[in-house]
Amino acid sequence: MFTDSVELTVSSGKGGQGCVAFRREKFVLNGGPNGGDGGKGGDIWFKCDNNTHTLSHFQRKMHIKAENGKPGEGSNCTGKSGAKKVIIVPPGTQIIDQESGEVLFDMVEDGQEVKFLQGGKGGLGNTHFKSPTNQRPTYAQPGEKGETRNIKLDLKLIADIGLVGFPNVGKSTLISTVSNARPEIANYEFTTLTPKLGQVNIGDYESFVMADIPGIIGGAHEGKGLGIEFLRHIERTEILLFMIDLASYRDLKEQIEVLKEEVASFSQKLGTSRYAIALTRTDIVPQEEVSQKIAEFIKMLDLESSKGSEFDFDKDLPYFIQESVDETLGYDREKPYFVVPISSAINKNIEPLKYALFNLVQQTRQ
Repeated sequence: MFTDSVELTVSSGKGGQGCVAFRREKFVLNGGPNGGDGGKGGDIWFKCDNNTHTLSHFQRKMHIKAENGKPGEGSNCTGKSGAKKVIIVPPGTQIIDQESGEVLFDMVEDGQEVKFLQGGKGGLGNTHFKSPTNQRPTYAQPGEKGETRNIKLDLKLIADIGLVGFPNVGKSTLISTVSNARPEIANYEFTTLTPKLGQVNIGDYESFVMADIPGIIGGAHEGKGLGIEFLRHIERTEILLFMIDLASYRDLKEQIEVLKEEVASFSQKLGTSRYAIALTRTDIVPQEEVSQKIAEFIKMLDLESSKGSEFDFDKDLPYFIQESVDETLGYDREKPYFVVPISSAINKNIEPLKYALFNLVQQTRQ
């Protein structure tokens, strides 16, 4: 089961009690105090692990505790320290304080480790309290208590490209075609119920990560549908790919405007992200209608065609790419970086789409 948000109480270990003991050996008179110190309580650590992809393993763990330190012993023996507790989380997990809402840590890199709570110190044994005027101390220190915090874990998946579109526009089909992801695909809305990540390979040594989230509908930022609940999973992405359905009863202009409005309503950062547009399901619309719709859509977006003023769907690489505004400003974020008509079912223009996205990802990384 996919879980992306949990609330937990975490506690570090308590320090062990100091020992009250006296040296008692044959032929040793007045041996004196020799009570050892208590062991230190265990710390709480967080570790980021690529092999973990969900927070579901925390569902039944409402209170996570580190081990307490052991009491001290005679002969000045210090008690054993409590073992530290390492909490494993997937990349993209934020540790948030429940009371203040402050983001305490952002776990994004595989192998990243941070200490969260310090274990309590062990108490001192009675050997520390001997003096010329107190040669037989009969008391020792109790161990210090550990720390306790109420936290929330929020998972925001890390991807280079985030797919955004209405339900049943072909997002899952696309990510299954270009990557190693295998989401459920069916001919009904809201087939995708949880976010999916897929790695898109470009040659032998280059790749980028694509994220698919449930479809978005109008009014999503007010709680309608499923998509807005998972938009945080593409909040870290720098690039959005809007999937616009050529075969939908919705007008192309209406689709892009509603999607952009919902994304911007959710997050100001996402609303200003670089984006591109894929016009989907070209295989089930008559070719003449496809060409006409694309031409009108490009004109509405005020884009220059990379193929000139006349668009021919039968030509190779039929996508439109935005020219750089200038060397300083780069690309106009108010306009899509490119528009490409595709069909994942018949593999139409999938390779040009992959390389166009990779080109944009490389620019963003640089």
